[in-house]
Amino acid sequence: MYQLRQLTLGLVGLSLARCAFATDGESSVKSLKTDTFKDFVTQHDLVLAEFFAPWCGHCKALAPEYELAASELKEKNIPLVKVDCTEEASLCEEYGVEGYPTLKVFRGLDSPKPYNGARKSQSIVSYMIKQSLPAVSKVTPDTFEAVKSLDKIVVIGYFKEDDKASNETFTSVAEALRDEYLFAGANDVAMAEAEGVSQPAVVLYKDFDEGKDVFTSKFDQDALTRFVRTSSTPLVGEVGPETYSGYMAAGIPLAYIFAETPEERTQFAADLKPLAKKLKGSINFATIDAKAFGAHAGNLNLDPEKFPAFAIQDTVKQTKFPYDQTKKIVAEDISQFVQDVLDGKIEPSIKSEPIPESQEGPVTVVVARSYDDIVKNNDKDVLLEFYAPWCGHCKALAPKYDQLASLYANNPDYASKVTIAKIDATANGSIYSFMRNGSL
Repeated sequence: MYQLRQLTLGLVGLSLARCAFATDGESSVKSLKTDTFKDFVTQHDLVLAEFFAPWCGHCKALAPEYELAASELKEKNIPLVKVDCTEEASLCEEYGVEGYPTLKVFRGLDSPKPYNGARKSQSIVSYMIKQSLPAVSKVTPDTFEAVKSLDKIVVIGYFKEDDKASNETFTSVAEALRDEYLFAGANDVAMAEAEGVSQPAVVLYKDFDEGKDVFTSKFDQDALTRFVRTSSTPLVGEVGPETYSGYMAAGIPLAYIFAETPEERTQFAADLKPLAKKLKGSINFATIDAKAFGAHAGNLNLDPEKFPAFAIQDTVKQTKFPYDQTKKIVAEDISQFVQDVLDGKIEPSIKSEPIPESQEGPVTVVVARSYDDIVKNNDKDVLLEFYAPWCGHCKALAPKYDQLASLYANNPDYASKVTIAKIDATANGSIYSFMRNGSL
């Protein structure tokens, strides 16, 4: 049976309070060189290493956040180190560094793991604490409050110690999601009762929205994973560099609320929060800073110059449903629009040139609205060029591509089996949509 291991008292008693920046002479980030790096990593159970270049702008932006994270993690005996790749080129090459900054998590010298999280101090601290703990840590009445405060999201399972099936399911989910969330387990019946649940149970604690969610579905790995991902997403969050990938990986549609000021975004979030709560698990809602990321509106077939705006993106099918920008964003109207999209009553918006009345030349012209017929639902093999009219390489390729197409088109045997085609990627959907799903 999987055992829930003891959380170390040193970690339990420590908070994530932000620390003051260290001065240059008091840096908490250890600088290492080729002759010191391997010994240092070997002597520590867990190390986060930054491989950088002094001239790199992204490295300079990371520096204060990295220093702050190092100050907080120093007390937890989780060292953060840095290596100057302009001076230690061979060491950086040995660890596959191809760009700056590159951050890697080391547990010994073999198979370091890339850190792909946000480059903010709290994100780094949160991630490294999760890495330092077992997949499932033991929680007792004495450590309960401390464990809950270790991260903004903490998932606690309440199981009898001899409940092998529940323990194994919970631990499997924890192993799969340990980079993202902190998991703990309690065997004490009284603790479960105090939280208003009966064993077996899972409760997700969070520092936003309702404060906690209780798992109520069938106790299996898929259902528990969906619960953790859904419950850990704010009812109305915010799309940005740190959250975008999470929303894309959520497996449910995302409703964007574009607005130019923080006040507008706050008000829209408040207005739409009841709808988000009603549809929780079916669609995510998030505001987005239209001044900083307004260009993204064009990817959703909205006018990127007119805000506020609202649109829904099916993150699985990559379909888009822009809301009429001549209308005001009113909760009642948005509620009906969202429900109609979820019910399949609204057709997705497709950015497409008109379907050619006839094909001129040996290369078949594909547009978004003819893509399925010519490429996806066709028995022929299709070689499809995604091009841009202004692209010099595309212009250079054109005569050779025409020549290739002619060889196939002029041979009846080949023509019945192969289509040589092209699509203007600037005027028809997005390359991402086609490449990800084979359809808009």
